Amino acid sequence: MPQVPVLFLPGPWRPPTGWGRWAPVFEEAGYAALTPPARADLTDLTALISRLERRPAIIGHSTGALLTQVLAGRGLAAASVAVSPTRETPPPGYDRFRHAFANAVHEQEAERLYETLHTPATRPRHPWTEPDIHHTAHDRGPLLIITGELDRTAPWPLAHATYQNHARNRHHLTEIIEMPGRGHSLTVDSGWREVCGTALTFIQRFMDP
Repeated sequence: MPQVPVLFLPGPWRPPTGWGRWAPVFEEAGYAALTPPARADLTDLTALISRLERRPAIIGHSTGALLTQVLAGRGLAAASVAVSPTRETPPPGYDRFRHAFANAVHEQEAERLYETLHTPATRPRHPWTEPDIHHTAHDRGPLLIITGELDRTAPWPLAHATYQNHARNRHHLTEIIEMPGRGHSLTVDSGWREVCGTALTFIQRFMDP
């Protein structure tokens, strides 16, 4: 039996290498981590999933979390985690990046994140140009939504509204978790491991590697 694949989808300002610390954690737990190109759209991702021997878990951040929901609604995810799902993206420039993405970390860490992760050239296709999310699809699979308490790009009201839409699904479990003191950079800043562990624990509940 092949390993269960886990597909990681980045947000607009993150190259696939932004999942570099998450992938080994999942691989050590027995999963096969996949990080498609940041410019991959739904057609590319659907084709990738169709070539897999097992239906993957899908984890996405920011606009990547919207793509995660679209793919799950099409029955392409065995389980999925949408971290800070949003259609909004911070424009170029450190000041806006600091305000919208790295507001919950110290200045030095915010500058480091900007230098290493702010890569507009790798920006993926906007999810809002894609088909609607099918929240109540019978083959959607279990879904966890994670948001940060201090997230200005995907604040609690937005994340909770997303949860409420998915909670109407009578076929699969939907859960939401708010991470205290965390901003939109929660998957890549110094507190990434707690978020990664939360996502891994959820996937393990439904998918043995």
